[in-house]
Amino acid sequence: MDEDGLAVRFEEQRPHLRAVAYRMLGSHAEADDAVQNAWLRLSGADTAGVANLAGWLTTVVARECLNMLRARRNRREEPLPDVTAEPAAEAHDAGDPEAEALLADSIGPALMVVLDGLAPAERLAFVLHDVFAVPFGEIADIVGRSPAAARQLASRARRRVVGATPPRQVDIARQRRVVDAFLAALRHGDFDGLLAVLDPDVLLRDGDAEPVRGARAVGAHALTFSRAARFVRPALVDGAVGLAIVPQGRLIGALAFTFDHDKITAIEMIDDPGRLRHVDLAALRP
Repeated sequence: MDEDGLAVRFEEQRPHLRAVAYRMLGSHAEADDAVQNAWLRLSGADTAGVANLAGWLTTVVARECLNMLRARRNRREEPLPDVTAEPAAEAHDAGDPEAEALLADSIGPALMVVLDGLAPAERLAFVLHDVFAVPFGEIADIVGRSPAAARQLASRARRRVVGATPPRQVDIARQRRVVDAFLAALRHGDFDGLLAVLDPDVLLRDGDAEPVRGARAVGAHALTFSRAARFVRPALVDGAVGLAIVPQGRLIGALAFTFDHDKITAIEMIDDPGRLRHVDLAALRP
């Protein structure tokens, strides 16, 4: 297949690949990097023998995400011991298929913080199997373990997710109150007001810049943009309340928030035009 035809087929898969990468990484910037790396791999590979291009690309993106998760954790991550099948635990964990489907569908901003606490291989196994229905045999090849071990990784992750954050409906009104308070504090240069809505361990990601962690550090960084806050408006960003940056009515960026009750636990700055095109944005009434 010529490169133009290959590019067309890749673009057909891009939304799916980006969805896989975002749920694994919790970052739009890193997700786009993983998808772009998959394209580079595809454009330089001999795909004549690839019968299932979508599956091949999903595997490539998953491996990219696994490497990025491991690099992110580096010294914070301890090696995960090899897992063997535990029939008793598996039988107990099977549960209600409908409940498991609801759990998988609930993955969104509210659960990203929980997923960040999982080991990379656990997160990958859970997301690929429970959200995207990838067979354990294929997951096993990606993580370099047996299918039984891959199944156990997903089961372990599922138990932690269920125990930490039960599925719940997104409370848009509650999120809106938090974001309105954040924006008001930002516009007035109110450092204490920012601290009131920021989780003590809040994480700020801004493209390739070094992430900023901690309420005081994130609050101080946010205040450097206080003057530009008059151009910021509340908006739905990928289904959660966030902020759109619209000087003179032209969208140039967005802030995506992750919430835990009435606190902001993560902020992601999205200002790359290519990334903005793939973000689901909707205006909110004042």
